[in-house]
Amino acid sequence: MRTYTRFTDKVVIITGAAQGIGRGVALAAAEEGALLVLADRSELLEEVAAEISAQGGKVLTVYADLETYAGAQKVVQSALDAHDRVDVMINNVGGTIWAKPYQEYQEAEIEAEVRRSLFPTLWSCRAVLPGMVERKAGVIVNISSIATRGIYRIPYSASKGGVNAMTVSLALEHAADGIRVNAVATGGTEAPPRKVPRNPVKLSPQEEVWYQGIVDQTKASTLMGRYGTIDEQVRAILFLASDEASYITGTILPVGGGDQG
Repeated sequence: MRTYTRFTDKVVIITGAAQGIGRGVALAAAEEGALLVLADRSELLEEVAAEISAQGGKVLTVYADLETYAGAQKVVQSALDAHDRVDVMINNVGGTIWAKPYQEYQEAEIEAEVRRSLFPTLWSCRAVLPGMVERKAGVIVNISSIATRGIYRIPYSASKGGVNAMTVSLALEHAADGIRVNAVATGGTEAPPRKVPRNPVKLSPQEEVWYQGIVDQTKASTLMGRYGTIDEQVRAILFLASDEASYITGTILPVGGGDQG
């Protein structure tokens, strides 16, 4: 059990909160007293909310397609309607859909990868910034990836490179507004099998070989030679979201066992 209270009475939006790292961040932030607004498009979100509520946490769930600006606006407006402000925005939506050499991607697949892993962060930052600028306060933590230097997922890598670029540029643009913007570049992370897979189609034998190539390259790139845990990612994300990181902005923090991405 954590003993921190870094988020007591802070309004914290977490996107992609139904599974994986997003779920882990939500549970940990709840333990630290956050007023949570959890966003996803999967009904698994209710399981996370129920777990938090059972422990006495305060949580609001919002179902939205964050690949659209309307979806991002819905999430932010729901937080404003409930709490009149957003203190912290953690943008976690994204993830590789296909694994293969770039020349094997079809046009529609490339577009789908970018919609999944870049646009949710673009739209969510756009939606939350006006209120933060007005209040002259706020924290944004974007979830990036060390896959900006990796194989067999180039559209995803490009999307996360875009997240890194917008993170630094937004930090420059809004430091005078009292807003901090950082990103955690997550490395390979051990997690339970996804209940809702990003790609429901079973991998072909060749695609399994390519996917294993990603795993091998990721482990080989770390100094520690292993995947991280969800909790190791959560700790870094919540550090940057907290006042403990009050003098940190425009930073991309790699959490990949020494792989700098």
